[in-house]
Amino acid sequence: MSDQFTHLDAKGNPSMVDVGEKQVTRREAVAQSIIQLTEEIMDLLEDDELHTKKGPVFQTAILAGIMAAKRTSELIPLCHPLPLEKIGIDIQVNEEREVVIICTAIITGKTGVEMEALTGASVAALTVYDMCKAFSHDIVIRETKLMAKSGGKRDFKRN
Repeated sequence: MSDQFTHLDAKGNPSMVDVGEKQVTRREAVAQSIIQLTEEIMDLLEDDELHTKKGPVFQTAILAGIMAAKRTSELIPLCHPLPLEKIGIDIQVNEEREVVIICTAIITGKTGVEMEALTGASVAALTVYDMCKAFSHDIVIRETKLMAKSGGKRDFKRN
């Protein structure tokens, strides 16, 4: 079983992956979350920001996503604590009037940063939900997915 799953030891028990022998490389991961807000909420959009009584929604979501990415190892069992070099979060509204959150995580190290990018995008999306739920609970966080990763054993890029 441990040959199939990297986070299990020879007995099948949970185990943190030993990255001691891995090469140090620059590693980057990009994750995306998409949120569908109601028209009522989207009508509040002004100068690429949603302003509510709680404050600027996208700016707050950016900060929340960055903070969450930095704490990924505290949230996801068996993730290595990483000295992240960069976390970037970009929030845009697409042609379908959906909120698109892109989180980029970068490190020079022995293990990848996919979970940090996914965590950052997810928590940023949850923050948008939290700050907009007073207007409507008909908010859908449609998807969170890895878009690309590079620098490790296998690179990945979603088409």
